[in-house]
Amino acid sequence: MEAVSAVKMRKGQERALSGRSYAAAALSVLERLSGTADMSRHPLLRTHQTHAVTLTTEAITVTHTRKIKTCYIVVTSDKGLAGALNSGVIRNVEQDIKAKALSKDDVVIVAFGRRGGEHFQTRGYDVRIKQQNISDTVSESDIQEITHTIITWKLAAASPTEHIADARVNDFFLAYQNFISTFEQEPVVRQIVPITPEVIHTMVAGIRPARGKYAPKETSEMIVQPAAYTVEPDADSVLSVLLPRLLNIAIFHGLLESKASEHSARMVAMKSATDKAKEMAKGLTRTFNKVRQAAITREVSEITSGIEAMR
Repeated sequence: MEAVSAVKMRKGQERALSGRSYAAAALSVLERLSGTADMSRHPLLRTHQTHAVTLTTEAITVTHTRKIKTCYIVVTSDKGLAGALNSGVIRNVEQDIKAKALSKDDVVIVAFGRRGGEHFQTRGYDVRIKQQNISDTVSESDIQEITHTIITWKLAAASPTEHIADARVNDFFLAYQNFISTFEQEPVVRQIVPITPEVIHTMVAGIRPARGKYAPKETSEMIVQPAAYTVEPDADSVLSVLLPRLLNIAIFHGLLESKASEHSARMVAMKSATDKAKEMAKGLTRTFNKVRQAAITREVSEITSGIEAMR
């Protein structure tokens, strides 16, 4: 398992690191646009608070409050034997839920990977989507259906006339293992919807490495947000295509980072297990030799004692 993970680790690391420039550049486009008026009016960028819905019949009028839920997209692995890889992501999600004072009824889980899906499902959370066996060669187009579902939930939460209980989700967070190096991975929980300048800046800063060939050329470069853009044919048409694509890139990048972290953590864990097994085998061999030598010594002593007795 260590040898297999070592081969997959190099491919996963290269793919995740090379994809960082693409993800950072795409999110930088959104960061530049985030200060404009057209962007601030888009449903994916607005935070919708709890609001009341009135239902009227011939006999009575009922007013109830629609409760907005929070969705966590949890990226884990399908298999174990990877150290604290999965437990770190799950623990961060649970801590974030506790910090926001959310109950189980306030949370919706979208699980990439069997470990995270089973964990939250057995604890009574609403796991609406559970996708397993994520391939190492997963592409951006493979997760467009998930992105479309997320956008549908968000737009439904923005509509005051929407009465579908399963669609009342407003805030979306992506939880995954951020790849730092072969021996270091960091579990993170990042907000991806609603998209704000602060959220985008945090995501871009987390994607770009501090050093190496994938690091930005100018670390001191600041994104300038102009007062307005001239958008053709119109802002709604462009944003309706641009924002879902950028959201898809953010989720896809989280999957790449998680895959690189998974193979790195599993290789390190299996190497540690191999070293421990060798130490244990060495210790047991030493113990066996001591016991065998003691038995031989005892037999020689008995033979010697028998000879002396016969004399």
